[in-house]
Amino acid sequence: MLQFLKYVLATIVGLLLFGFISFLIMIGIIASAASDDKVRIVENSVLELKLDKPITERDPDNPLAELGFSFGGFSSSDGLDQIKASIRKAKTDDNIKGIFLNMRFVDAGMGKLEEIRNELIDFKESGKFVVSYTDLATEKAYYLSSVADKIYVNPLATVEFNGMGSEVYFFKGTLEKLDIKPQIFKVGEFKSAVEPFFLEKMSDPARMQMESFLNSINDYQLRNIAKARNKTYEELKNVSDNLLIRDANDAKKFGLITDVGYYDEAIAYLKDQSGIEEEGKLELVTLNKYKKAEGKKESNSSKNRIAVIYAEGDIVDGEGDEDNIGSERYAAAIRKARLDDKVKAVVLRINSPGGSALASDVMWREIQLTRKVKPVIASMSDVAASGGYYMAMGCDTIVAHPNTITGSIGVFGIIPNIQGFMNNKLGITIDNVNTGKYSDVPTLTRPMTQFEQQVVQQQIDHIYDVFTKKASEGRNMTQDQLKEYASGRVWSGIEAKERNLVDVHGGLEKAIEIAAAKAGIEGNDYRLRELPAKKSFLEELMGDVGKEVKAGYVKAELGELYPLYNMYKKVEHLQGIQTRMPYNLTVE
Repeated sequence: MLQFLKYVLATIVGLLLFGFISFLIMIGIIASAASDDKVRIVENSVLELKLDKPITERDPDNPLAELGFSFGGFSSSDGLDQIKASIRKAKTDDNIKGIFLNMRFVDAGMGKLEEIRNELIDFKESGKFVVSYTDLATEKAYYLSSVADKIYVNPLATVEFNGMGSEVYFFKGTLEKLDIKPQIFKVGEFKSAVEPFFLEKMSDPARMQMESFLNSINDYQLRNIAKARNKTYEELKNVSDNLLIRDANDAKKFGLITDVGYYDEAIAYLKDQSGIEEEGKLELVTLNKYKKAEGKKESNSSKNRIAVIYAEGDIVDGEGDEDNIGSERYAAAIRKARLDDKVKAVVLRINSPGGSALASDVMWREIQLTRKVKPVIASMSDVAASGGYYMAMGCDTIVAHPNTITGSIGVFGIIPNIQGFMNNKLGITIDNVNTGKYSDVPTLTRPMTQFEQQVVQQQIDHIYDVFTKKASEGRNMTQDQLKEYASGRVWSGIEAKERNLVDVHGGLEKAIEIAAAKAGIEGNDYRLRELPAKKSFLEELMGDVGKEVKAGYVKAELGELYPLYNMYKKVEHLQGIQTRMPYNLTVE
């Protein structure tokens, strides 16, 4: 027995030692990969953009991305900032002859898509080429490809060109089966974020607003495609509405692409344009590799700073994390920019469907304090709605893309009554003792009385009144005028500008330009300071180990049900009264 224990102990020690050595080796690999060694770009290279990973506002700085290593917050994403910076760098890089868009799916919202597309248009002004190839052209991928000089589509490829749509899941039947009764409180006939919990399909106002902003965005993009492909809007509208494009040959027939061809044919064209012999090797430079390449150095020793505060995700109370906008963390970032004398102006970059009303108001207050001492400009990305609009409405100027989704000025709250579920499904009964008649309010384990419901609704009404009053002051309207565009209604950036909910159409660079001008900064006499500060690679890696392992197990267990689990996890964050956009809106 003693001998057996010796062997067991020796095995355990050996495993621990092996694990420790492996950990040290891994750290060494990471440290090596994270080094600042610059990549050398050879002559006649082509920058290849696949854009097949989710696109976030800021690059995750994963030094192992080129090795295919993904983990935690670095699992798979590209930053819009680095995509745009790489395209700009390639424009003046003598070793880069052009850009190759090798795309299928593009996982980005409409605002980010617009900024990338505009960068590609600007890139072409250098006289360099943009070539696209795909064997499955989704609507978003084609929108980017439409600016290319040459567009190759595989002969057997599917080409999506049939307009935009969005699906909404409704859970009324699920809740009925579980014997859970949602108690709904809201202001605004368009505040449809609560509809999935008590309806089986969209209400008429919800359908009307969705049709309105989807058509606005679709028409805008059709006009841009028409301009790029030398077509009329009416031609493309007819093609899209009647599903006239179903394959590559149809796409060529109607002038959306230049060539029906294979990948090797696209590569052959790239070689020819790059001055490479037919048998020579084409040097395709990936985005991850090109990020490390040395660009032309610009000397800027300016003491002036413009702070760019990136706010992306759901708005939540408290500190939050890298995936959402925690009021404490972002209030501190805004405060830091305000108190820094070198920071002459602030740009608030917002990509959020909203969330906690309290958290939104906490950040709004910091924005107001900052406005008193320096300009604050809002830059809307894909979406800045409800709580996201709450953050923007207090800024000096609001900049949005024509296809940004914004507005949704409304308030809601949900208190589920799970008494039936506990009693009838689980066999659990609940009793309690209170010091007062209403000491257990709000409670999930019994239906609310009419009086209790009135109290909650009064709170909702009060927050809506505060929201619309502050919005009207920020937009220089009367409260009644503002309410005409409120009621929870969602608008496209085009619709919002027509109603004075935003000031200017443009991207982040336009917002920075406005910020500099308002601060009295001449030319480019400033440097950017990004806030909140990003965690280092090692901090993110070690902090995400547990989360990644847990997510992996859950995903393996739930399979196709994992997206629904993710939706449930989002609902967990809906604490307190919410200023949030309808549904989890995905436009395809």
